[in-house]
Amino acid sequence: MTSENVLTVTDMSKTFGVVRALKGVDFQLRDGEVHGLIGENGSGKSTLTSIIAGQQNADRGQMAFQGAPWAPGSTNEALEAGVGMIVQESGTVPGITVAENMFLGASRRFSRFGLVDRKAMGLGAAEALAAAGIEGIEPSAVAGSLDFQARKLVELARVMMHRPKVVVIDETTTALSQDGRQTLYRLVTEQKARGAVVFISHDLEEIMTVCDRLTVLRDGELIRTFDKNEFDEDAIRAAMIGRNLEGQYYREDTAPSARPEVVLAAERVTVGAKVVDVSLEVRSGEIVGIGGLSHSGMHELGKALFGAVRLDAGTVTARGRRITSEPQAVRAAMGYVSKDRDTESLSLTASIRDNIASAGLRLIGRGRAGLITSRAERRYVQRPMEQLAVKATSSAQVVGTLSGGNKQKVVFGKWIACGSEILILDCPTRGVDVGVKQAMYQLMADLKNEGKAIVMVSEEMTELMGMCDRVLIMKEGRVTREFERSPELTEMEIIQCMI
Repeated sequence: MTSENVLTVTDMSKTFGVVRALKGVDFQLRDGEVHGLIGENGSGKSTLTSIIAGQQNADRGQMAFQGAPWAPGSTNEALEAGVGMIVQESGTVPGITVAENMFLGASRRFSRFGLVDRKAMGLGAAEALAAAGIEGIEPSAVAGSLDFQARKLVELARVMMHRPKVVVIDETTTALSQDGRQTLYRLVTEQKARGAVVFISHDLEEIMTVCDRLTVLRDGELIRTFDKNEFDEDAIRAAMIGRNLEGQYYREDTAPSARPEVVLAAERVTVGAKVVDVSLEVRSGEIVGIGGLSHSGMHELGKALFGAVRLDAGTVTARGRRITSEPQAVRAAMGYVSKDRDTESLSLTASIRDNIASAGLRLIGRGRAGLITSRAERRYVQRPMEQLAVKATSSAQVVGTLSGGNKQKVVFGKWIACGSEILILDCPTRGVDVGVKQAMYQLMADLKNEGKAIVMVSEEMTELMGMCDRVLIMKEGRVTREFERSPELTEMEIIQCMI
């Protein structure tokens, strides 16, 4: 027996400038199901769900929730009425506490005579975190002091404490470690029992496991909805991109290779308890992977290599230069792609042109005065936009309006345009679709062949095995094992060293 629809969308359209993000989309969410949404970056997934969750309005179309017309004016209004959303990027305010984030817009429940009872608010936040099975996060901690995973778990607890009828989960698992993902999957199962879930992911294996039905969007149009018994990876991929993927996904070679010159070296680097006595070398034309669990210290090591955190001990040198700050790293022809791209790698309110040009102003300026003309800047930005196939109306488009995958392309473009010789890539394919992933892997292989050095931090073992010449495994802040590229290397062999 088919369950009733708890949410329906009819003939929804949305336009941003000349870009039609949604084109007459019809969508139905059944009570008691986990319904997957999948598609290439820019296909309309986040636009559709952001309208459902009250982040923005549609240009045309109607929605109904539990049989009544649905047009929420804000995310808080939607959440109070029974529709919550965990967004793809950061959904917390960094300068306030975890408790204040969890009760943002609802602090009046703890107010008396105009004063907020912070202790009661903290207890409420602690209860909500415990109810969601989330441990190790203090309600009094400032959100900005937490890592990306912890902030995502705070958002998750905030939504779940309202016990909504519908929860939208937009690319959340890409920010989580294996433990965090298991917490999320458990909450999805609980939510399914009392309502429904819209689950957005680029991970085909994950979405086929978690979801009961799956809808594919492409260029703002609904292409097909698959029932569970119709799930087939090749058919879903073809629906997503309108063609079969051709060419190699990861590198074709199976042996490690590099040029003799050491271009990046860390000597006994220590950053608190997060990175402890780590030494490594990276050669020209080499891809070195760093893997581990989310709190192993690998993300902090990536920042340390780029001069983004202060070292308590040790040194980092790049092409013979001592690196103690980000400006020094950039002058040494280094680039850094952060896992938290919206906060650390991009200016969301600035244009594509301004973001890409920001690392190469010295190359754009002309004459002794370093005069930068609009024409020179446009020409400088156009090449990486074309090379990376950034989907946008023009280089003047605001970055915050782009899809996750196109934002990531802009970050890559910033460092490629200025001729970076050493790239630190922290989860570089997080939140991008299978087609963009393939393009990024090919780009990395091309950069390696050009003699560029790459450090890739990743929680995806298959990615590390498929792209790297060597893989360093971190545990509790230390490098505990090194693997060389080999066709015999297995994912289980690596995982056993991580746990």
